[in-house]
Amino acid sequence: MIPAVRALARAAMAARPVPLAEVQARAELRTRFDRSYLVPVDVFAALAAGLTGHHRPGGPFAALCVNGRRWFRYHSVHYDTPDLRSFHDARQGNRRRYRIRERRYTDTGERQFEIKLTGRQGETVTHRRPLLPDAAPLGASPRGFLASVLDRSYGIAAPTPLLRTIETEYLRATFVADGQRITCDAALLCRDPATGRTLRADGGLLLVGTRTAGRLTEADRLLAGFGIPATGFTKYCGGLAALRPDLVGGHCPRTVRAAFPAAG
Repeated sequence: MIPAVRALARAAMAARPVPLAEVQARAELRTRFDRSYLVPVDVFAALAAGLTGHHRPGGPFAALCVNGRRWFRYHSVHYDTPDLRSFHDARQGNRRRYRIRERRYTDTGERQFEIKLTGRQGETVTHRRPLLPDAAPLGASPRGFLASVLDRSYGIAAPTPLLRTIETEYLRATFVADGQRITCDAALLCRDPATGRTLRADGGLLLVGTRTAGRLTEADRLLAGFGIPATGFTKYCGGLAALRPDLVGGHCPRTVRAAFPAAG
C-alpha cells in the first residue's frame, strides 16, 4: 500500500465518524480561506493524532463517514481555454481568476459542475450545480450557469471555447470541527488528455488543505510548528506544470518538483 494511503486510512479510522449533514452544518464553508500543504507521512500522523485525540480542547476533529466509508475516491476534469487563461491567471495572481471543473465522486457516481472564484480579500468562493449521470459537463445548462456566475461576480463573459485540460484522481478523507474543515488527499494521479501523459504524486506525501472563514486554524499552527510551510499548491496548476514543463519554461516551482519527483 502507498504510505500516504496507509497514513490516511489510519487517521480516518481513529477519528469519530460523522455523516455528511453534520459536516455541512459545522463547516460547509463555500466562502472560505484555503491554505495547502505538502505533508510527509510521519508529520501527517502526528498532526492527525493531535487533531483527533480526545484530549483536544473543544473536542476532537471528526471524520466524514458515508455508508461506512471514511475515505473516498475523487475524479475531476478541469477545463480551460486553448491559451490556458485560468492557468496563467492563477500563476500570475490575477484578482479576477477562476477555475472550472467537473467533479465526480467515484464511489457514489454523483457529479458536480463547479466554478471556484477568488474574492476581493483572497478568499475562495465556490459555486456548484449537480450534473445528471448522463448530462454533458459543458452542455447548455452548465454553460448558462457559468455565464451567470462570471457575469454576476466579475462582470465578464464566460470563456469560449473550453477544453479538457487535465484530469485528476485521488483518495480523500475529510476532518471537521466547528468552523474548520481539513481535507487530506493521497495517491494523486494527474493525466493530460491532450498527450495521454500521466504522473503520480510522491507516495510519501499528503496534500493537506485547511478551510476556515478567516483566521489561521489549529492545523495551520500545528503544521507551522512542524516546520511545514503553506505552499499555494493546487492540483490544477501544480499538475499541469508537472505534465507540461514548457508552460513554465522548464523551471517548475519547488513544490511541484516535491509533489511530482518523476516530472524532472
